[in-house]
Amino acid sequence: MKIRVLGSGAGGGFPQWNCNCHNCHRLRHQEMNGTARTQSSIAVSSDDRNWLLFNTSPDIRAQLEAFPAIQPREGVRDTGIKAILLIDSQIDHTTGMLMLREGKPLQVYCSEMVRQDLSTGFPLFKMLEDYCTVEHHPVPLDGGSFTIPGIDDLRFYSHPLKSKAPPYSPHRHAPHDGDNIGVVIEQISTGKKVYYAPGLGEIEPHVMAAMQDADCLLVDGTFWTDDEMEQQGISPKKAREIGHLPQSGPGGMIEVLDGVHETRKILIHINNTNPILDDDSAQRRQLTEAGIEVACDGMEIIL
Repeated sequence: MKIRVLGSGAGGGFPQWNCNCHNCHRLRHQEMNGTARTQSSIAVSSDDRNWLLFNTSPDIRAQLEAFPAIQPREGVRDTGIKAILLIDSQIDHTTGMLMLREGKPLQVYCSEMVRQDLSTGFPLFKMLEDYCTVEHHPVPLDGGSFTIPGIDDLRFYSHPLKSKAPPYSPHRHAPHDGDNIGVVIEQISTGKKVYYAPGLGEIEPHVMAAMQDADCLLVDGTFWTDDEMEQQGISPKKAREIGHLPQSGPGGMIEVLDGVHETRKILIHINNTNPILDDDSAQRRQLTEAGIEVACDGMEIIL
């Protein structure tokens, strides 16, 4: 099984187009040891030819151009993308479908809540009816397994996560199971497992069980502290308030991952304000000492 990190940044990427925070300013002026990042998405394959996209960020075109294995091989129009799995209906995880409108019908796997959001509050599915169209496939929310035609030797398990629907969702203030999901990717022939959850607001028992059972984790690395955006004068909203568990502090992601053994641990969905984007920062050294990696665009994981 191969996992390609297409994008490792949070919404807006890094540097964000209109941001002059400590990180964005220094990266633009070559004053920090860091790397630019596009918005969060991964691709998974067992044969290096047929790929499942997890999310379609607004940066999808550039991400695909940087990844030859997924590009056209045969005929006038072709793609290695066999299907798309959406973990939520957020703008930074779904807007890229508009960039894929020239192809065949998009095979999209997502929860009923995400389908509703993308048919009403942010009606991407309806918008695409006049282009490629979307064929929706529901995913289970009870931890049950499913397979995807064309994606051989891989099995998937999905479960709900504590989170909020996007601001444009009709049920923004009434959370439902399926607003955000975590997914276990299992290679049937080897039993190897990856757990993918770029948005984690709370470590529920079923989440910890999935993490303990995985060979590799790709989990929420959005913020270092709960008040990170407030401290930088960007927003009064706390990390936990918008559905992201910070890395530091009691109950933070570092502490959580310390309880997960014999597993490769990688943070993804890194916000532009997070000090771990500076490869020379004390916070980055703390992660390294804890055995935690930070995803970057183009990273490949082979299990």
